Amino acid sequence: MKKQLIIFTDLDGTLLDSKYSFDKACPALALIKKNRIPLVLCTSKTQAEIELLRKKLRNTHPFISENGGGVFIPKDYFKIKIANCKPCLPAGRLQIAESRKYYIIKLGTEYSVLRKALKELRTRGFDVKGFGDMTVREVARLTGLKTADAKLAKQRDFDEPFVFKGSAASLKKLKQFIKSIGLTFTIGEFFHLMGNGDKGRAVKILTKLYRKQYGKITTIALGDSPNDTEMFEIVDYPIMIRKPGGSYDKRIKVKKKLIRADGAGPEGWNIAVKNLLNKFF
Repeated sequence: MKKQLIIFTDLDGTLLDSKYSFDKACPALALIKKNRIPLVLCTSKTQAEIELLRKKLRNTHPFISENGGGVFIPKDYFKIKIANCKPCLPAGRLQIAESRKYYIIKLGTEYSVLRKALKELRTRGFDVKGFGDMTVREVARLTGLKTADAKLAKQRDFDEPFVFKGSAASLKKLKQFIKSIGLTFTIGEFFHLMGNGDKGRAVKILTKLYRKQYGKITTIALGDSPNDTEMFEIVDYPIMIRKPGGSYDKRIKVKKKLIRADGAGPEGWNIAVKNLLNKFF
């Protein structure tokens, strides 16, 4: 193989099924480990949720939280110093934090700002309710998560999932107002209120860092929802996973050709990854 493969993957509805299991993807996951391919989790989930899953997967690679709000890079993962790699980072003011385990590139808007904006939406007459308005039990009922996992889902930094009740016309006005206050909106399993971060920006940063590390690389991304669109635009091989009912999300529109996985959730993920890797090995 001439180029190093890098795989970026969404989680809910992609690597994980409705019960949050990745069991049906295990054959492809084993193949990824065997060939030492970095697997980067890129999701709407929080840092706390992702870290728990990384332990189950025995994954030691960087990850992207909350729809591109944060890029978490384990210390000593890349040979180069993150802050010194200016060509790898987007122009403008950028906050790079450091924790005990990670360098954290913050692309998203602070959660407190998003919460304030959501309250403003309500004062404008929009029927919205965010995770921050819900109890742990409410989040658990809404998502199907266990109570302990729902608690992790509420530990947010850059993205506010919310439910919305209203007509298509009201939804259009909601999107317009969100844009007017300098924020953005995406759709995954829920509606999401965000800042300027998105999966594409985060994937682009890591792609540049991986290119510095390995030279020539080939990038792959798997997802199933509109919030994966920007990620699909960045990579060489975008793979769209079927929904549980067997259809593909028609709201996903990208300029490049999409590979359509022959299956839903982790089962489709497994088939698509194995088929693609067979072309490289």
